[in-house]
Amino acid sequence: MSDSRCCDNQRVTDAPTTALPSTHPLADGRTAGSALVRALRGDRPETLPVWFMRQAGRSLPEYRDLRVGTAMLDACLDPAMSSEITLQPVRRHGVDAGIFFSDIVVPIKLAGVDVEIVPGRGPVLGSPVRTAADVDALPELDPTALAPIHEGVARTVAELGSTPLIGFAGAPFTLAAYLVEGGPSKDHIRARTLMHAEPETWSRLLSWAADVSGQFLRAQVVAGASAAQLFDSWVGSLSRRDYLDHVAPHSVRALSHVADLGVPRIHFGVGSGEVLADMTTLGDQAPGPRVEAVGVDWRLPLDTAVERVGHDVTVQGNIDPAMLAAPWGVLEQHVRDVVRRGGAARAHVVNLGHGVPPETDPDVLTRVVQLVHSLGSGAAA
Repeated sequence: MSDSRCCDNQRVTDAPTTALPSTHPLADGRTAGSALVRALRGDRPETLPVWFMRQAGRSLPEYRDLRVGTAMLDACLDPAMSSEITLQPVRRHGVDAGIFFSDIVVPIKLAGVDVEIVPGRGPVLGSPVRTAADVDALPELDPTALAPIHEGVARTVAELGSTPLIGFAGAPFTLAAYLVEGGPSKDHIRARTLMHAEPETWSRLLSWAADVSGQFLRAQVVAGASAAQLFDSWVGSLSRRDYLDHVAPHSVRALSHVADLGVPRIHFGVGSGEVLADMTTLGDQAPGPRVEAVGVDWRLPLDTAVERVGHDVTVQGNIDPAMLAAPWGVLEQHVRDVVRRGGAARAHVVNLGHGVPPETDPDVLTRVVQLVHSLGSGAAA
């Protein structure tokens, strides 16, 4: 399970894009000047970039029509379908980026782990991973298994033109939480117990999760994604000490899989307020961020987030998803407030503080995009 590119204390460094294929949208210039890429790299474009987590699917009727009769993971592994679903919200809403349609458990599925997404519940494992023997039995991810991901991304990038695609992967802690719990959990107590009861087993489990997630992320970037987001759904269940001691080094390992590609990286976690600065530096107290952007959920005002992470990192967020169902006047004032507070950062990528709720009216999302674009750079909004 070792990877020569990474060790627990390795710094994720900025790298030139020369490691990318010459036909990559960043290498050939298609997306290098896009509002999203400029903002992630620290510039403040004339028009604020905006996209929505979970914009691909869920709330769109065209997505539901396409998915009829197709299981979630089957849709993720059908290159034509995953590409079409990724493109749908870009066409409809005019957002400044696509987010590749997939799921954080796809790489563990491709590695050979028995996992399915049960409607109304989420990822469910055939057999939880709770012992040292269970960890030892986890299969390696064969790079050839990632072919459907590469093809899906390539199809999408060919259609997007100058609009960048964001690749994403689940952070090691979130993947490990699903593996140990066997499915969704409110408090992830089994996972946190393993962390303390068998720290060596825990470390090997997270190293495995970091490598499969990192390979999954790298496949998307090499195939054409212009940015990479590491998504930690359950980091809010951890104390800061546990995050630093038992999780952050493995997030470094996951992100190290794309370090040589030079794409901007976004680190996002739900309920991450207490570890937000640590998610930016990944536990390294040396000056300077390890990631180019940090996502902020709806619980923390963006100007407060900037105070915690500093002015040398881009912030992403953080419209409250619940506000999407509020009267337009209420939502509009909220969006304007988010943009005003985001003006404290070096740059701001407008997004939700989590994913699009499935019941959201798509027209509301389109209207939010139009509002954000009307606010210019956001620096004086």
